[in-house]
Amino acid sequence: MKYIYLGLIIFMMSYGVKQNENLQAGEWQAKLFREDGNHIIFNFEVINSGDSLHWIIKNGEEQIQVDDITIKGDSILVAMPVFKSYFKLVKKGNNQLSGIWTKAATAGFIDMPFEALAGTATRFETNDQPIANISGKWEVTFFRADGSPRPAIAEFVQQGKTLSGTFITPTGDYRYLYGIVDGDRVKLSTFDGSHAYYFNATINSDTSITNGHYYSGATSIEPWKAVKNDKATLPDVAAMFLKEGEERLDFIFPDLNGNTVSINDNRFKNKVVIVQIMGSWCPNCMDETAFLSEYYRKNKERGVEVVALAYEYYEDPVLAGNSVRKFQKRFNVQYPMLLTGVTVSDTLRTEKTLPQLTKIKSFPSTIFIDKQGKVAKIHAGFEGPGTGSRYELLKKEFEATIDKLLKK
Repeated sequence: MKYIYLGLIIFMMSYGVKQNENLQAGEWQAKLFREDGNHIIFNFEVINSGDSLHWIIKNGEEQIQVDDITIKGDSILVAMPVFKSYFKLVKKGNNQLSGIWTKAATAGFIDMPFEALAGTATRFETNDQPIANISGKWEVTFFRADGSPRPAIAEFVQQGKTLSGTFITPTGDYRYLYGIVDGDRVKLSTFDGSHAYYFNATINSDTSITNGHYYSGATSIEPWKAVKNDKATLPDVAAMFLKEGEERLDFIFPDLNGNTVSINDNRFKNKVVIVQIMGSWCPNCMDETAFLSEYYRKNKERGVEVVALAYEYYEDPVLAGNSVRKFQKRFNVQYPMLLTGVTVSDTLRTEKTLPQLTKIKSFPSTIFIDKQGKVAKIHAGFEGPGTGSRYELLKKEFEATIDKLLKK
């Protein structure tokens, strides 16, 4: 990865140079470079406000405001607002940026070369009129590196050459995807600070898509295909249950201030309690946290409590706490967020933290506890706002579950 080392050298050499003119305001096109040439393209807007600089990253309907941007000379450090993810960049005039995007991962950090050019809101070029409109629900099969299939559902909305939508799996969704239909070609991408995805495929007809490829991050790739199916469903492979003979959870973990919190504390007694199993590295957890935080603020006086259990990349409480604190700050979380001290990659994470349950297979997962302290329901995964009507249905089912438990 010669681009990475060259970018770091340039960044370090330029980190004290006198600052020149501001970045060009307006629309930019950005690329994260993969060695196989299937680069991940996204768009953002630059806003110059006095001495400060802001980005708005755009994925169709989604807009992510980025405010933590530090400028020294021609060097720019851009920290993403939720995830442990940042850009180290060098300005080339006021209309071009180059450098590195770095993201935390289970095995350390992932780096990808990055370039951005001002003056265009285009994501992908189009040359031909679409051969079909692929709006609707699709039954999708992805193929892992070993050739084994994994199921998904795609929900697409096509307006002329513009395409938006998402893929939904048994454990969650791929959030907001945005792109185009060019003749018989599909191109979709997204970037949110954690997800960096690019999808392409060939449209055979308005009921058949083949020759698809899903590119994730620096190296991952999976083939995929799809058939139109308005009745497509997903298997419940992420389900989690109470073990035989168990009725209640029993845990005690420190919060972000180091104070221990137990599910048996008085604040939870005679309340309906939502236990959120999450991690600050997880984009679907971000969507669920945004939902739960707002729901809690509006409903806590009704006798509802929420508590989050975080499984992070790090056992170190300082590193883990710093990551979860970004969630807490971003979404104004007023319920306790606890550090389990067990990493998400630990194969014994369930046994070490919630031995009353079968394996935790999905992040996030949500556990509903009734006013008697017994587990009433477990829901694996979270279908966020990028899924449209499915998100609205999830919210209705969530509220109905809470209302029923409050009446008991």
